Amino acid sequence: MDGASVGEAALAGALIFFAPGYCVTRATFPEWRVLHPLRRLRLLETITLSFVVSVALSVIAGEVLLAASPSGFQAYWTDPALEAFLGAIGLVAFLVAWARGAFRERPPGAPTHVEATPEEDPWVLMQELDRLERDRRRATHRLRRSEAGSGESARIQAEIKQIDRRRTEILREREQEYAS
Repeated sequence: MDGASVGEAALAGALIFFAPGYCVTRATFPEWRVLHPLRRLRLLETITLSFVVSVALSVIAGEVLLAASPSGFQAYWTDPALEAFLGAIGLVAFLVAWARGAFRERPPGAPTHVEATPEEDPWVLMQELDRLERDRRRATHRLRRSEAGSGESARIQAEIKQIDRRRTEILREREQEYAS
Protein backbone atom coordinates (compact mmCIF):
# COMPACT_ATOMS: atom_id res chain seq x y z
CA MET A 1 0.00 0.00 0.00
CA ASP A 2 1.45 3.33 -0.96
CA GLY A 3 1.08 6.56 1.02
CA ALA A 4 -1.76 7.89 -1.14
CA SER A 5 -3.91 4.80 -0.72
CA VAL A 6 -3.33 4.79 3.06
CA GLY A 7 -4.40 8.42 3.21
CA GLU A 8 -7.46 7.71 1.09
CA ALA A 9 -8.38 4.76 3.28
CA ALA A 10 -7.99 6.87 6.43
CA LEU A 11 -10.17 9.62 4.96
CA ALA A 12 -12.78 7.12 3.83
CA GLY A 13 -12.77 5.46 7.23
CA ALA A 14 -13.23 8.78 8.99
CA LEU A 15 -16.06 9.70 6.61
CA ILE A 16 -17.81 6.39 7.06
CA PHE A 17 -17.20 5.70 10.75
CA PHE A 18 -17.00 9.07 12.50
CA ALA A 19 -17.24 12.50 10.87
CA PRO A 20 -20.87 12.64 9.66
CA GLY A 21 -22.15 11.05 12.86
CA TYR A 22 -20.15 13.45 15.00
CA CYS A 23 -21.53 16.46 13.15
CA VAL A 24 -25.10 15.13 13.33
CA THR A 25 -24.65 14.37 17.04
CA ARG A 26 -23.38 17.89 17.72
CA ALA A 27 -26.24 19.37 15.66
CA THR A 28 -28.77 17.27 17.56
CA PHE A 29 -27.27 17.84 21.02
CA PRO A 30 -25.51 21.23 20.91
CA GLU A 31 -25.62 21.51 24.70
CA TRP A 32 -23.42 18.44 25.28
CA ARG A 33 -20.00 19.40 26.53
CA VAL A 34 -17.02 17.21 27.29
CA LEU A 35 -15.91 19.75 29.94
CA HIS A 36 -18.89 18.83 32.10
CA PRO A 37 -19.04 17.23 35.55
CA LEU A 38 -20.03 13.99 33.80
CA ARG A 39 -17.31 14.38 31.15
CA ARG A 40 -16.39 10.70 30.84
CA LEU A 41 -20.00 9.75 30.27
CA ARG A 42 -20.51 12.60 27.77
CA LEU A 43 -17.36 11.65 25.87
CA LEU A 44 -18.41 8.00 25.72
CA GLU A 45 -21.93 8.96 24.61
CA THR A 46 -20.62 11.30 21.92
CA ILE A 47 -18.10 8.82 20.50
CA THR A 48 -20.56 5.92 20.56
CA LEU A 49 -23.38 7.92 19.04
CA SER A 50 -21.03 9.35 16.40
CA PHE A 51 -19.96 5.86 15.37
CA VAL A 52 -23.49 4.44 15.27
CA VAL A 53 -24.96 7.42 13.41
CA SER A 54 -22.08 7.43 10.92
CA VAL A 55 -22.55 3.76 10.09
CA ALA A 56 -26.32 4.28 9.74
CA LEU A 57 -25.77 7.30 7.48
CA SER A 58 -23.31 5.29 5.39
CA VAL A 59 -25.86 2.54 4.87
CA ILE A 60 -28.61 5.04 4.02
CA ALA A 61 -26.29 6.98 1.68
CA GLY A 62 -25.32 3.76 -0.09
CA GLU A 63 -28.98 2.81 -0.53
CA VAL A 64 -29.81 6.28 -1.89
CA LEU A 65 -26.91 6.14 -4.33
CA LEU A 66 -27.91 2.63 -5.45
CA ALA A 67 -31.52 3.74 -5.99
CA ALA A 68 -30.45 6.92 -7.82
CA SER A 69 -28.15 5.17 -10.27
CA PRO A 70 -28.63 1.37 -10.26
CA SER A 71 -25.86 0.73 -12.77
CA GLY A 72 -23.39 3.51 -11.92
CA PHE A 73 -22.64 3.02 -8.21
CA GLN A 74 -20.46 0.09 -7.17
CA ALA A 75 -21.06 0.39 -3.38
CA TYR A 76 -17.41 0.31 -2.33
CA TRP A 77 -16.60 2.09 0.89
CA THR A 78 -13.83 4.05 -0.88
CA ASP A 79 -16.11 5.08 -3.76
CA PRO A 80 -15.75 8.84 -4.38
CA ALA A 81 -19.52 9.24 -4.81
CA LEU A 82 -20.16 7.78 -1.34
CA GLU A 83 -17.39 9.89 0.16
CA ALA A 84 -18.77 13.05 -1.47
CA PHE A 85 -22.30 12.23 -0.31
CA LEU A 86 -21.16 11.58 3.27
CA GLY A 87 -18.96 14.67 3.18
CA ALA A 88 -21.96 16.75 2.12
CA ILE A 89 -24.07 15.30 4.94
CA GLY A 90 -21.27 16.04 7.39
CA LEU A 91 -20.85 19.60 6.09
CA VAL A 92 -24.58 20.35 6.34
CA ALA A 93 -24.72 18.85 9.84
CA PHE A 94 -21.62 20.85 10.85
CA LEU A 95 -23.24 24.08 9.65
CA VAL A 96 -26.43 23.26 11.55
CA ALA A 97 -24.39 22.46 14.67
CA TRP A 98 -22.47 25.71 14.28
CA ALA A 99 -25.71 27.69 13.89
CA ARG A 100 -27.19 25.99 16.97
CA GLY A 101 -24.13 26.94 19.04
CA ALA A 102 -22.58 23.51 19.49
CA PHE A 103 -19.04 24.88 19.22
CA ARG A 104 -19.43 27.96 21.41
CA GLU A 105 -17.74 28.18 24.78
CA ARG A 106 -21.05 28.13 26.64
CA PRO A 107 -23.89 25.76 25.79
CA PRO A 108 -26.77 27.39 23.94
CA GLY A 109 -29.67 28.33 26.15
CA ALA A 110 -28.34 26.22 28.98
CA PRO A 111 -29.28 27.29 32.47
CA THR A 112 -26.57 27.80 35.02
CA HIS A 113 -25.27 24.46 36.16
CA VAL A 114 -27.35 22.91 38.92
CA GLU A 115 -25.74 20.08 40.82
CA ALA A 116 -27.86 16.97 40.81
CA THR A 117 -28.20 15.14 44.07
CA PRO A 118 -27.69 11.38 44.40
CA GLU A 119 -31.45 11.02 44.88
CA GLU A 120 -32.11 12.61 41.46
CA ASP A 121 -29.40 10.99 39.38
CA PRO A 122 -28.05 7.44 39.84
CA TRP A 123 -24.80 8.43 38.13
CA VAL A 124 -24.18 11.06 40.81
CA LEU A 125 -24.93 8.42 43.45
CA MET A 126 -22.34 6.08 41.93
CA GLN A 127 -19.77 8.88 41.80
CA GLU A 128 -20.42 9.74 45.46
CA LEU A 129 -20.04 6.09 46.51
CA ASP A 130 -16.82 5.80 44.47
CA ARG A 131 -15.49 8.99 46.07
CA LEU A 132 -16.27 7.63 49.55
CA GLU A 133 -14.53 4.34 48.71
CA ARG A 134 -11.42 6.21 47.49
CA ASP A 135 -11.42 8.35 50.65
CA ARG A 136 -11.69 5.21 52.79
CA ARG A 137 -8.80 3.50 50.97
CA ARG A 138 -6.63 6.60 51.39
CA ALA A 139 -7.49 6.86 55.08
CA THR A 140 -6.78 3.15 55.58
CA HIS A 141 -3.41 3.60 53.88
CA ARG A 142 -2.60 6.59 56.11
CA LEU A 143 -3.65 4.53 59.14
CA ARG A 144 -1.24 1.72 58.20
CA ARG A 145 1.58 4.23 57.86
CA SER A 146 0.84 6.07 61.11
CA GLU A 147 2.28 5.06 64.45
CA ALA A 148 0.06 2.87 66.61
CA GLY A 149 -1.47 4.69 69.58
CA SER A 150 -0.73 8.16 68.25
CA GLY A 151 -3.30 10.95 68.14
CA GLU A 152 -3.16 10.86 64.36
CA SER A 153 -4.11 7.19 64.38
CA ALA A 154 -7.24 7.89 66.45
CA ARG A 155 -8.20 10.78 64.18
CA ILE A 156 -7.84 8.61 61.06
CA GLN A 157 -9.92 5.82 62.64
CA ALA A 158 -12.67 8.37 63.40
CA GLU A 159 -12.48 9.57 59.78
CA ILE A 160 -12.88 5.98 58.52
CA LYS A 161 -15.90 5.44 60.79
CA GLN A 162 -17.45 8.67 59.50
CA ILE A 163 -16.90 7.57 55.87
CA ASP A 164 -18.44 4.17 56.63
CA ARG A 165 -21.46 5.82 58.30
CA ARG A 166 -22.00 8.11 55.31
CA ARG A 167 -21.76 5.20 52.85
CA THR A 168 -24.18 3.11 54.92
CA GLU A 169 -26.56 6.07 55.17
CA ILE A 170 -26.56 6.59 51.39
CA LEU A 171 -27.15 2.90 50.72
CA ARG A 172 -29.93 2.70 53.32
CA GLU A 173 -31.67 5.77 51.81
CA ARG A 174 -31.43 4.25 48.36
CA GLU A 175 -32.84 0.93 49.56
CA GLN A 176 -35.76 2.77 51.17
CA GLU A 177 -36.42 4.58 47.87
CA TYR A 178 -36.56 1.26 46.05
CA ALA A 179 -38.76 -0.30 48.72
CA SER A 180 -41.37 2.45 48.52
